[in-house]
Amino acid sequence: MNAVSPRPNRADRVGFLLGIGAYATWGVLPIYFKLVRAIPPVTIVAQRLVWSFVVLIVLVSLTRGWAAIRAALANRRTLAILAVTSGLIAINWLLYVYAVNNGHILAGSLGYYLNPIANILLGRFLLKEHLSRLQWAAVAIAGAGIAVLAAGALGQLWISLLLCASFASYGFIRKVIGTDALSGLAIETTILLPFALGWLLLTHVPGAPLLAPTASVSVLLLFSGVLTTAPLLMFTVAARRLRYSTIGMLQFIAPTTQFLLAVFLYDEPFTRAHAIAFAAIWTALILYVTALAGAARRERLASAPDDAMMR
Repeated sequence: MNAVSPRPNRADRVGFLLGIGAYATWGVLPIYFKLVRAIPPVTIVAQRLVWSFVVLIVLVSLTRGWAAIRAALANRRTLAILAVTSGLIAINWLLYVYAVNNGHILAGSLGYYLNPIANILLGRFLLKEHLSRLQWAAVAIAGAGIAVLAAGALGQLWISLLLCASFASYGFIRKVIGTDALSGLAIETTILLPFALGWLLLTHVPGAPLLAPTASVSVLLLFSGVLTTAPLLMFTVAARRLRYSTIGMLQFIAPTTQFLLAVFLYDEPFTRAHAIAFAAIWTALILYVTALAGAARRERLASAPDDAMMR
């Protein structure tokens, strides 16, 4: 009998919708940070850490995840690595809030567009993975776009590169140690919590409002924990239910949304250097997606004879 292509099941559809939800939430985060821009970036990140800690404690308790956390804490190597990743995610969060509230959403968008290219390079040089010609071409074209941006908009390039490097390194290290998303984030947040509380206590002015100058901003800060953990949990479920190639394509929702917000809602300058750089990055990403689709197709063809024999 001929092999029949499997139809998407309910788990696939749920995973796809959760993946869209996660990346769409990350994509519109600039709107949230703009609403609380009266607060300094360091204080926003500190508040985000405090309220994320509260939400994570509740989630770990509801999901009975304390055993996984105790196991991670008992392993010195895992704990040391999570200390490193907590620093990386703190740098990423702080820099992104700074970029958004200082009119550099485009630079942030470019940084996250570059992330798949960084993943390719990490896989090649640290995991010794083989790169196809399409992947090498994507890296070369992305490099050309960065070079153009360096010549025409050097003042913002450091934001893009540091956002890309911090997030790609964070994702790579978390993948290597294998700690689940909820336990890992709970431990990272706990590591950073004393610094966040220390900053809030140090900068608080006696007699000033505890959270923010206005009630509306205070309420928004209270929701920062949910905005941090909800998309991460949606992404975790989606990653378990979908193909890696599908996740690879969904990840472009967030920087694309940020790009559109920067240009059409917040009127950030879009120069010729930006146009050339983004065109190069988008071309590189088309090659990246093509390479992913080709690898997935070859995998299906390779497994088709075995599926047919089983039927």
